[in-house]
Amino acid sequence: MKAMALAAGKGTRLFPLTGEVPKPMAPVVNTPIIEHIFALLASHGMRKVYVNVHYLADALLDAYGQTSRINGMEVSLSREERLLGTAGGVKRLADRFDETFVVVSGDALTDIDLGELVAFHREKGALATIALKRVYDTSEFGVVDIDAEGNIRGFQEKPPPEEAISTLANTGIYVLEPRALEYVPEDTFFDFAKDVFPQLLEAGERFVGYQGDFYWSDIGTLSAYRQAHYDVLSGKVRVSIPGEKRSEGLWIGEDAKIHPSASFEGYVVVGGDAVIGRDVVLSGSVTVGRDCWIRRGATIKSSILLPGSTVGDGAYLEDCIVGHGYDVRPGEIIRGGALIRRPSRH
Repeated sequence: MKAMALAAGKGTRLFPLTGEVPKPMAPVVNTPIIEHIFALLASHGMRKVYVNVHYLADALLDAYGQTSRINGMEVSLSREERLLGTAGGVKRLADRFDETFVVVSGDALTDIDLGELVAFHREKGALATIALKRVYDTSEFGVVDIDAEGNIRGFQEKPPPEEAISTLANTGIYVLEPRALEYVPEDTFFDFAKDVFPQLLEAGERFVGYQGDFYWSDIGTLSAYRQAHYDVLSGKVRVSIPGEKRSEGLWIGEDAKIHPSASFEGYVVVGGDAVIGRDVVLSGSVTVGRDCWIRRGATIKSSILLPGSTVGDGAYLEDCIVGHGYDVRPGEIIRGGALIRRPSRH
């Protein structure tokens, strides 16, 4: 089978993190989100994957090239000169899809069983199938109403909970037949949820929603980004964690240097070539990126350090996201927020 990963958008709700990297390249436990998606697709036997890129496209192209082999799949990146929306981006590459194919968001974290999803789609004889996940706050998502057989009856875009017709969110994971793209005009900004799917309903097409037992997060906010790390490290989502598992809740990357007096509590992953100094305390859910340097006596709780960042002697961080190359000064006390783009001094 073939798949399309959507990676063109700006990820504005994850700013300022997405001011320096495109959202699909934002790491979750030291692996870019899109690489988690590649691993998922490969594990379900996808042969070819197409990826549209637009915002900070060069970061993705530099990392993966226009065509490469990843996890045994052929992965092709295609620059979208202007944003065409979720459906328009797929339509631009419609000639690549001549059989049932999968569309996934390249900036969401999930462990969905794609084999089960495709089997459901085929069993129902559907033109299009949406993977659905129940949510608590419908105001952040497009929700879908289905009948007992899984047939889709209606949509609502980000309704307040008291007005929601359903609590089943559209995950942005679809199985489509090539004919579904006939509902998408050429070279036009077009969205699956807002533009295509209402047309399928109106035309009476076979159009269904799938509910399964899987993890999904659109990582739409900084708090959701931190939560995604916790969910991976605590085993709530089935994805690979890089590094050697030294004990329950502790993973250490290659060539990381850790002082014997450092202490770890909770869930901690330390990236390759990172340095953890004397009397450092890491507790809660902590991800330390590659080439990070945490100096003597620093305490870090429930935070994410992106590659190349440093934390000075005796600093205290809690509920923080520390950007690439950011330098936390000695003795600083910081609680909450994203720390981005201060030039590093080392």
